[in-house]
Amino acid sequence: MDIEKLKILIKEGEGLSIEFKEKYTPKIDEDIVAYANTKGGYIIIGVTDNKKVVGEVLTNELKARITDLARNCKPSIHIQADQVDNLVVVEVKEGDSKPYSCSTGYYRRLNGVTQKMSHDEIRIMFSENPVISFEERLNRDITWKDISREKIRTFLKEGNIGIKRVVAQDILASLNVTRNNIIKNVGVLFFAKAPRQFILHCQMTLIAFKGKDRIHIFDRMDVQDDLLTQFNKAIFFLEKHLNRRSEIRGVNRYDLYEIPIEALREAVANAIIHRDYNIQGTSLMVEVYDDRVEITNPGGLPPGLSKAALGKVSIRRNELIADLFFRMDKVEKVGTGIIRMREMMKNAGLTKPKIKVNSFFTIIFKRPLVSPQEYPQVALTELEKKLLYEIKKDPKISRKKLSTVLGIKPYTVKEYIERLKKKGALQRMGKTSSGYWLINERGGL
Repeated sequence: MDIEKLKILIKEGEGLSIEFKEKYTPKIDEDIVAYANTKGGYIIIGVTDNKKVVGEVLTNELKARITDLARNCKPSIHIQADQVDNLVVVEVKEGDSKPYSCSTGYYRRLNGVTQKMSHDEIRIMFSENPVISFEERLNRDITWKDISREKIRTFLKEGNIGIKRVVAQDILASLNVTRNNIIKNVGVLFFAKAPRQFILHCQMTLIAFKGKDRIHIFDRMDVQDDLLTQFNKAIFFLEKHLNRRSEIRGVNRYDLYEIPIEALREAVANAIIHRDYNIQGTSLMVEVYDDRVEITNPGGLPPGLSKAALGKVSIRRNELIADLFFRMDKVEKVGTGIIRMREMMKNAGLTKPKIKVNSFFTIIFKRPLVSPQEYPQVALTELEKKLLYEIKKDPKISRKKLSTVLGIKPYTVKEYIERLKKKGALQRMGKTSSGYWLINERGGL
């Protein structure tokens, strides 16, 4: 906005799209919501109700406060705050995800006044504005500079899509993740350089527990990146903490995990695809216990789908996310995920996965009981193998040095050593000060 236009607006006074504020107050979130629910408008800070200009300076701190207020609305609202002459002008556009609310409720602009909406008014606005799914909503905070060309190239490679010249606008438009050259949330989730800068709950938590309860954590990874990275990191984490054995078929060697890795890949992909991204302050969870693996996504069953219909009816909460995973050959598009997981577990002679549904969706894979005597090299995770490798190089290596070399905490080293002892893969020879480690044949090294 230029100075001349600002002067005209001040002369015209407050109205449907103009609100004066003598000074900043956190309650302007009510006006922000009101404009987003109506036709958009301007909040001019530094002007009294009787049009007297007192002035206001847009410091970095003030701009951050105003931006945070808008982002904390539900859904978050994009605003533009600028210093124009000696006033602060906050521009709010009409929202495309009505109705919006702030901490004190729903508001609208009426006759130049911000008014709180009644229950009936909210109900009518909901009925007149069909809910747009989270993935379809335009994200006005992100710019094309925030899009990663490398992530686009990775996607094209995964999908075996032969495009040599990467023009981000053209490719994302063809994937239906933009509208009018504005990037949708789904585009942020897949292709942003730093997705959590724009969608704070774009994250996955991977945890391995010692025992059968959620008490003692011995490994944790928080993945705060795009959805493909989340998927790949989850599979790596599961492979790291599950027992594995090798099998020779013809001239080829195959790694077989105690739980079919393809079933787990399907479960992780389904969790990402069916997650309810409207639920803020949550994380998709992959948890490994001694007796089971649990994969949990925020959001229960999609509307219209019962637990009994799982595997029989295909209803997706996020069609665009599902389509992009299908293009990368990560899932079957026909919605056979549950059936496929059950069949893979059955073919492996294992119990079919258990499903729990409330406000979260959890699928549970029971781990088989594996003994070192039956499978000499089965019960070694990747981290255990790395630990044994370092011990093999230096049988007198200390736990402290193992902690430094492997980049894990000392108590984690202690826990893994105890596990290897129980598996019969490692034993301590001699006294503590002059002793050494001995790797048994079961260590597989």
